[in-house]
Order: sequence, then structure tokens, then C-alpha cells
Amino acid sequence: MYSKNGKKGRITQITSGVLVGLANSVFGGGGGMLAVPLLQKTGLNEKQAHATAILVILPVSLLSFVLYAIRGYCHFSVLIPTALGVLFGGILGAQWLKKLPTKTVNILFAALQALAGLFLCFFGK
Repeated sequence: MYSKNGKKGRITQITSGVLVGLANSVFGGGGGMLAVPLLQKTGLNEKQAHATAILVILPVSLLSFVLYAIRGYCHFSVLIPTALGVLFGGILGAQWLKKLPTKTVNILFAALQALAGLFLCFFGK
């Protein structure tokens, strides 16, 4: 098994899941940014953590979508173009993940987090 076993390991996984779910629901995304380092803490290597983050974010994102849609926050007019972009970007990203060195993946991930934070600080509403 890739992750740490035992009661402490399961508690860490559940706590990590709660934090990822909260971030994803409160911010409308971003749970993956937390999921990667938290998954690494449970024993996954960097590439496994990135790939697994995508897997665990899917159900959380679907639940968040349903809750936002019920409250009328979703703009369905952007669904198809954005979904196509996400599809092609996801395929490209999966190919890059296989080829890029782990150190490069970590640097790109950290840079993306920093840029997103700076953008929100200076250009967010």
C-alpha cells in the first residue's frame, strides 16, 4: 500500500479530506492545492499525490457544483467552452506529469499557487 497504515494514518487521511472538502466548497475550487501536500504527508510520492488529488477532487467538485447550482450561482453558458478547455488541458497535463521530473512538477505547482495568491490579492474583487 502506498499510504501510511494504522489508525494515525487513517485519521490523517480523514482530516486531510475534511480540509480539502472545506477548501473546495468554500472557495469553489482549490481543494487540489491542499490535497497534493496533504496526500504527500500520508506517504504518496509527488506524482502519485498529484494524480490522486485529481481523483479525490472529482466527487468533492460534483457535490460543490450541485450545492452551488441549487443556490443559483452557476452560469451554464460557460459550461461547454470551459469543459472543452479543461478536457484538453487535463489530457496535456497528464502527459506532462508522466514526462516532467518530480522537481520540475513541484516548482511549477508552487509557482502556480504563488501566482494564484498574488492575483487574488491584487486583482480579486
